[in-house]
Amino acid sequence: MGHKYAAEPFKIKSVEPIHMTTREEREAAIERAGYNTFLLKSKECYIDLLTDSGTNAMSDNQWAGLMIGDEAYSGSVNFYALEKAVRELYGFKYVVPTHQGRGAENILSRIAIKKGDYVPGNMYFTTTRTHQEMNGGIFEDVIINEAHDPQAEHPFKGNIDLKKLQALIDRVGADKIPYVCLAVTVNLAGGQPVAMQNMREVRALTNKYGIKIMFDATRCIENAFFIKEREEGYQNKTIPEIVKEMFSYGDGATMSGKKDCLVNIGGFLALNDEKMYQKATQIVVVFEGMPSYGGMAGRDMEAMARGMYESVDYYYIKHRVEQVRYLGEQLDKAGVPIVKPVGGHAVFLDARRFLPHIPQDQFPAQMLAAKLYVHSGVRSMERGIVSAGRDAATGEHHYPKLELVRLTIPRRVYTYAHMDVVADAVISLYQKRDSIPGLEMVYEPPVLRFFTARFKPLPLK
Repeated sequence: MGHKYAAEPFKIKSVEPIHMTTREEREAAIERAGYNTFLLKSKECYIDLLTDSGTNAMSDNQWAGLMIGDEAYSGSVNFYALEKAVRELYGFKYVVPTHQGRGAENILSRIAIKKGDYVPGNMYFTTTRTHQEMNGGIFEDVIINEAHDPQAEHPFKGNIDLKKLQALIDRVGADKIPYVCLAVTVNLAGGQPVAMQNMREVRALTNKYGIKIMFDATRCIENAFFIKEREEGYQNKTIPEIVKEMFSYGDGATMSGKKDCLVNIGGFLALNDEKMYQKATQIVVVFEGMPSYGGMAGRDMEAMARGMYESVDYYYIKHRVEQVRYLGEQLDKAGVPIVKPVGGHAVFLDARRFLPHIPQDQFPAQMLAAKLYVHSGVRSMERGIVSAGRDAATGEHHYPKLELVRLTIPRRVYTYAHMDVVADAVISLYQKRDSIPGLEMVYEPPVLRFFTARFKPLPLK
């Protein structure tokens, strides 16, 4: 018997019913939401691929951990379980819990960035860059050029371009660069991984100038799987061994536990420098909570610690990445334009090629996400000009080379049958693509506009 995919490495113990809405209901819903899928109600969505952040299904072991939550105001036993997991799996000395990843980004930006500093990174992420800029920093993209080409089949499109990084150091001086922000994987490039060799080379370069490396560790387990699969010398390494080596090249990390830690809320800032840790504990008290719980309940720290150990199981992460890949391969075979190679957490539709008749300043990815919802009940999200925001100095739109719609797969939530439904929906919509118009933005918030901006359709030209 020739199965198209491997069975899930888990049994289903509890289910949540989902219901399909009518097209008329979805048309009314998207109009109420201002053609922004973030503003839809979850009950209005059939298959929800808006994000993999906090949408994970927890294991029976994690649910059991909730029952031993120690909600002491200071010194919770669950904090020490989380600290132990971070030290054993990631190798960092100090842990500051936060309510989620952007809490860690806020603290790191406040303690490390001075006005006029430059923060190089392998492509921006929305909240990361916002925190950097709000604290006076200037983001500088130093990712390899292939990352901006959705068709490039480079196995590690998340890599930092060492020449770009060196050029920035030469131009502004090492004392103006507090750290390199190294994301593993790179979300906005399509979930693309970074090679271990590249991490070593970046570490060697930054060591020459005393520049720190701070990981965005959000999807580090996916990155480790790609290293095992693609990089010479790592096929026989375990996922924990690869993760430990990855972080050995850094000085700290921000972590959104809502992704690869397999929980629904929480995050942390991990550090090796004691002085930075002391500064971080002073800031966390102001914005989050005591240093031993930050923005998290004890029970959630316990669930996160247990999820971290579950996440490095090879059979779990193999299934996770291959399920995403399965969806991407179906779309690619049907001629639907996607980002290649398929990343670890999502399939990204290339809205530029999907809707070539819509100019970028008419928000083609935003409209594609809205139309996919109306067409099928599948909720996705825009990752293009709306997410890129405006230049802080000029007020003009950032015009990213990548104009994408992200089909983000929650962990341990959907089956391969759901992927078939999504593939069929995208393929059938692609056949009707010429009938899709552009959008006009009618409400724009000043910061992180993609969350709450509102739009209305333009006439089809």
